[in-house]
Amino acid sequence: MAGTSLDGVDAALVRVAGPATAPRVRLLEFVSAPYPTVVRHRVLRAAAGQPVAAGEISQLNFLLGELFADAALEVCSKAAIAPTRLAGIGSHGQTIFHQGLATPEAGRKITSTLQIAEPAVIAERTGAPVVADFRTADMAAGGQGAPLVPLVDYLLLRDARHGTVALNIGGIANVTVIPAGARPDDVYGFDTGPGNMIIDGLVRTFTHGRRHYDSEGRMAARGEVLGNPLAQMLRFPFFRKQPPKSAGREQFGEEFVQRFFLSLLAGGRPEDLLRTATELTARTIADALRRFVFPRAGVGRLVASGGGAHNTLLMKRIGELLPEASVLRSDELGLPVDAKEAIAFAILADRTLHNLPGNLPTVTGARRAAVLGNVRRG
Repeated sequence: MAGTSLDGVDAALVRVAGPATAPRVRLLEFVSAPYPTVVRHRVLRAAAGQPVAAGEISQLNFLLGELFADAALEVCSKAAIAPTRLAGIGSHGQTIFHQGLATPEAGRKITSTLQIAEPAVIAERTGAPVVADFRTADMAAGGQGAPLVPLVDYLLLRDARHGTVALNIGGIANVTVIPAGARPDDVYGFDTGPGNMIIDGLVRTFTHGRRHYDSEGRMAARGEVLGNPLAQMLRFPFFRKQPPKSAGREQFGEEFVQRFFLSLLAGGRPEDLLRTATELTARTIADALRRFVFPRAGVGRLVASGGGAHNTLLMKRIGELLPEASVLRSDELGLPVDAKEAIAFAILADRTLHNLPGNLPTVTGARRAAVLGNVRRG
């Protein structure tokens, strides 16, 4: 898995057993392989919508294929398991463009997405079947192609007595709503807005690239919320849009940061801007639950994962804004917060290899459940 934070590749080695409707999952090993700085800058240019030649995207596609293969081989080596024993590899790839909402193109309404990290390279290097291009089948069926993890959340976190919201705070924050005793058709989910994306971008700007994230929210904790800019941000149309909806750098990347944050840099302390960005993430998560979830489903617990679950200030603010729900980290339920998304794509790959659907139409808006991804054989 490589997310919108663009910080590297997470690889989870997972043993999947049991029936498809109630899989038993055991994490055997996990590694996180940071991108080399120069590669990260190249990926960021492509993902930020800057003019990039087709040749550069092609080169990055194959280079990231090598880096993803390295991560897969490293996690196998760390677990002392030969790659030949792998049933398959699920590679989400690195998203450099995602437009889940249809736009007019040549007389048609078109959605599109592009993840790079050439799966043929991964298959050749590891010798294992590789499932990739997960989002395209859902989008071809009229869906937004995201989020896809909610099916896995349903399989692993559903409870007969307790309603659950699975909250993932990566570059973008998203939720999966699993009512008590839910069937698949009862589950829904959506992106709430920025997770770590704006916070991380500001940290890189303020430290001139020496740091990539605000460890435990310490820098933001020294600042104060800038009320007027926050109020302007909260009026951004995405936050009021009804689900299903998905987001990425197209909504909350450089243009958003420049408009609402960097334009204030001359008159605001860096820690105040970070504190405001952290509050924006917490507030939009809480507002989305109050607006789109609590009126429809009883929720007793909020289970957080992703890099943002390490941000003490952010988690504290979410708990304060949602006192009616018990807020916990997925570690407490046996799903390590850093590995959860990589685990999810292992499970989705397993479903693809067994010709089982991997999307939830109630989440993505697709017309039907679809088998996701294309398979490359090593």
